[in-house]
Amino acid sequence: MVLNLEQVSLKKEGKWILNQINWKINKGEHWVLLGLNGAGKTALLHMLCAYYFPTSGKVNVVGKQFGQDILGEKLRQQIGIVSSTIKGKIYGTDSAYQVVLSGAFASIGLYEEPTDEMREQAQQILRDLDCFHYANRSFRSLSQGEQQRVLIGRALMGNPPLLILDEPTNGLDFIAKEKLLESIERIASNGGPTIIYVTHHVEEILPVFNKTLLLREGTVFAKGDSKEIITSTNLSDFFGMKVEVNWSEERPSLKKVK
Repeated sequence: MVLNLEQVSLKKEGKWILNQINWKINKGEHWVLLGLNGAGKTALLHMLCAYYFPTSGKVNVVGKQFGQDILGEKLRQQIGIVSSTIKGKIYGTDSAYQVVLSGAFASIGLYEEPTDEMREQAQQILRDLDCFHYANRSFRSLSQGEQQRVLIGRALMGNPPLLILDEPTNGLDFIAKEKLLESIERIASNGGPTIIYVTHHVEEILPVFNKTLLLREGTVFAKGDSKEIITSTNLSDFFGMKVEVNWSEERPSLKKVK
C-alpha cells in the first residue's frame, strides 16, 4: 500500500481545513485529486509530505506511519513532487541536466559529486521525457512546458514509490499541455511510480488515471473508479451547477448546461 488515510482531520487557526478524510491508494494505482481552489488540496498535499500533521486520524505514506516512524526529510526523499513551490526554488542558471541530477540528492542545486550511475540515470530520464536535446540549456531559458518536464525528471531521479504532480499544466498553452500530458501518460504506463495528479480541470484526466477523488470544502465528496465518479450527475452536485460530462477516447470533457 502506498497511502492510507483513516479519519484524518486537520485544524488550523481554529478552522477545520480537512475533515474525516479516508483514502487508500494501492501500489500501481494512479489517482486524480480533483477540487476547486480552496477545497483543501494544498493542505492535503502538505500532510502527505509531512509538513503538516493531522489533528486527528491516522496517516501512513509509503509505509511510514505518522507518529511512529521518523518522518520529515526521510519521508520526503521517497516522494517525488512537482509543484509551483519547487519550481520557484530552482536556480535558473542551472542546466536542465543539473536540475535533474539534483533530484538524486533531493536538493536545490548540486552540492555533491554525482556518481557515474546517477549521471547515466539522469541522461536516460532526459531522453525518456524528450528533454535530452536541451539538457545543457539553463533552466530559466526553457519554456514553461520544458521546465515542467525537467522538474518531473528531477522528481523521478530518486526512484520514488509516489509521484505527486500538483497542477503541472498551469500556464501552458494547449499544445504544451498535451505534450506534457503525453509524457505523464508514458511514465504511468511504463511501470513508473504511483501518481497522484492534482488538478481542477476535468479534461486532464488521462486514461491511466482510473481512480479519482473529489475534494470539496475539506471533505471527500466522492472517490472511486474515474468513469463512475466523473459523471454529469456527480459533477453537477459537486460544482453546484448543472454540467454535462462527455467521454471521448477515454478522456472526459465538461461543459455548463443552461
